[in-house]
Amino acid sequence: MTEAVFEPMNAVARMNRLRWRCACRPLHEVDTLLGNFLEKKFHELTPEQQEEFIALAEMEDEELWPLIMGRKPCRDAAQAEVVSLLKNAKIG
Repeated sequence: MTEAVFEPMNAVARMNRLRWRCACRPLHEVDTLLGNFLEKKFHELTPEQQEEFIALAEMEDEELWPLIMGRKPCRDAAQAEVVSLLKNAKIG
């Protein structure tokens, strides 16, 4: 699963919390994008990318959606990389 990011004893609980955070969003487009990406692509990310994805998932929709739509610049290269992966993921 994601042992590189999560401690083994807490891996299931942390992953469940992340699933909930990705799926229970006010903006349907964000919950669909994050939830599908989490289930289909998260395991392919490096540990650093996983941490950045988690940070993005913790953002409020009004902060995150402009990043995804390219209306707001990313704070750094790591964030930009994961936002780009989100936008370009083929997860239909």
